[in-house]
Amino acid sequence: MAIKKYNPITPGLRQKATVDYSELSKDKPEKSLITKLHKSGGRNHDGKMTMRHRGGGHKRRYRIIDFKRENHGIEGEVTSLQYDPNRTAFIALVDYNGDKRYIVAPNKLKVGDKIVSGPGSAPTIGNALPLSEIPLGSAIHAVEMTPGKGAALVRGAGTSATLMGKEGKYCVVKLPSGEVRRILSVCKATMGTTSNPDHGLKVLGKAGTRRHMGRRPRVRGVAMNPVDHPMGGGEGKSSGGHPRSRTGIMAKGQKTRKKKHSDKLIITKRKK
Repeated sequence: MAIKKYNPITPGLRQKATVDYSELSKDKPEKSLITKLHKSGGRNHDGKMTMRHRGGGHKRRYRIIDFKRENHGIEGEVTSLQYDPNRTAFIALVDYNGDKRYIVAPNKLKVGDKIVSGPGSAPTIGNALPLSEIPLGSAIHAVEMTPGKGAALVRGAGTSATLMGKEGKYCVVKLPSGEVRRILSVCKATMGTTSNPDHGLKVLGKAGTRRHMGRRPRVRGVAMNPVDHPMGGGEGKSSGGHPRSRTGIMAKGQKTRKKKHSDKLIITKRKK
């Protein structure tokens, strides 16, 4: 995929850059695999705003993604590559002899390709197999953390993890964040890198595009009054003190990760 730029016939198009979607299929979403997506606008069941900067946006339908890849040994054919408004990567519609499923599309996957999942599958792009059967040094995505629960890691656009080693019942995986951790060898992962690697090069061009995505304006803390933010107040453009959130959590230096049972599986923490 390439980056598409626009002639500056309006101020919003002057800097705008989007991904060229010409390689995607123009098919409508599979009706049996879409469902309603209810919006909360950042409000909880009491109607109180618990998450700021949310609301509005274009209406969406959720595409049901097969993160478990449970059709073991059944060869599926990729019938179309589609855009999904709910995620950054593209999705692929796969037909398993009449049973249609959506998966997160790997990069370089094409319409007409055959994919398969389960033990004994070949380690080729799009196939899902246990970590124990994947060659060392391979690029993988859609990695499970709990066997059979479905892919939880490395699902964003243009991301991939690397299989570093195998230690007994665990495999050592380096994640895109730089974290190196052990994952059970029976957990499945999909071969290859996720699609839409140019996603990070997009430039929205105007504030209205962000509103269409369901994001409301964000106000800087230093622009507020002291009653509203720890960094507010002061004469003129004052620095506002140490960067922190509205609730006082430090933006730099303060550890926010709680102790988790899975911490013992982390070999190297993510980059700082």
